Amino acid sequence: MKLTKPVTTVLAAVAMAAGAGTAAADLVFPSLSYRTGAYAANGIPYFDGYADYMTLLNERDGGIGGVRARVIECETAYNTEKGVECYESTKGEGALVYQPMSTGITYQLIPKATADDIPIHSMGYGRTSAANGRVFSHVFNYPGTYWDAASIIVKHIDDEEGGDLRGKNIALVYHNSAYGKEPIRTLRELAGKHGYRLTEIPVDHPGQEQKSQWLQVRRERPDYVIMWGWGVMNQVAIKEAANIRFPMDKFIGVWWSGSENDVLPVGAGAHGYKAVSFHGVGEDYPIYRDIKRYVIDRGKASGDGNQLGTVLYNRGMYAALLAAEAARTAQRMHGVADITSGQMRDGMEALKMTRARMTELGVPNFGPEINVSCANHGNPGLGAIQQWDANAKAWSLITDFTEADRAVVDPLIAEDSAAYAAENNITPRDC
Repeated sequence: MKLTKPVTTVLAAVAMAAGAGTAAADLVFPSLSYRTGAYAANGIPYFDGYADYMTLLNERDGGIGGVRARVIECETAYNTEKGVECYESTKGEGALVYQPMSTGITYQLIPKATADDIPIHSMGYGRTSAANGRVFSHVFNYPGTYWDAASIIVKHIDDEEGGDLRGKNIALVYHNSAYGKEPIRTLRELAGKHGYRLTEIPVDHPGQEQKSQWLQVRRERPDYVIMWGWGVMNQVAIKEAANIRFPMDKFIGVWWSGSENDVLPVGAGAHGYKAVSFHGVGEDYPIYRDIKRYVIDRGKASGDGNQLGTVLYNRGMYAALLAAEAARTAQRMHGVADITSGQMRDGMEALKMTRARMTELGVPNFGPEINVSCANHGNPGLGAIQQWDANAKAWSLITDFTEADRAVVDPLIAEDSAAYAAENNITPRDC
């Protein structure tokens, strides 16, 4: 549907239509949470941020386009089988989009959700080649992918080394799972391009025992260590690195290895540790004043209200914000308030997040601009490096948002997605 009226007029008309006669049903956002199990400490702030943003929209704005948002939490304990069970038990509630928060669950849901005409947003995780919208019509991973993250970390290391990585040794300490293995192919390709040696060091779930891995690091003395961890694995790794006096400014984690939970238990030893990120840090954003006023002060917070501005709370809030903006986009496109999951998919594929819109939403410069399209479900593929200050007990961004090496990443996406299409008899869409 092509709109000729201003956006504000259309949304007002949509809201009025929702309130005339029979009210539109809630907009349902399932939350495949994990507040129990080995990864609960990281899951809790993320899912609190997600729920609190949706509550804010209900309390402050009356919902999205005049329709209240309803978050349905289903506990997965970060278990793939439970995640699939949660999907099956909630999809009939009118689910608009799934954000599985697990690479393993995402892989299992891709064919199911596509067949059910329900989109998946695996924001910064999941199957990287799903960025190819021609093949993966219902899967989105904006604003970046694991392969983007790997490339951006290597770019940062290259900058630190004056543009010459020949002869350097870079170790990858990774969670021995589908998630942890995701960047290996990219790092190998980048090793061939830049001339560094890649040392791969797996860590088994949940990662509480890493003595042998860090003895290997001490023995091989890599110039840099990249970490692809989650949960307790991260803090154990940082503690072990501090114990062997590995320089923290040469230890860089993926965006799931860069929260307060990972560094605070290590104390002063974590000072200088780095991680890549696809969004801002801290609580110095107007949105948090609104969350405090409309959610926390009214006793409607998902948690105890003390996580505002932490990395994972911010990320959960951001995931909810992007979902809500996609829903608004779908409402405008289709001229209805009570959108379907298929219409939500259309909204996600047409999502535009400009700097001006982010400012309107109370998150100025919180992340890079996003411009999703039929062909590119992973736009923009940017990331910044953040660093931990143990004295201030705070993260700060130390670089601008930087583009991944598209000359390396894009051919890998094309190759992997083409193989998936051939294996599953998928005819790529003509975008």
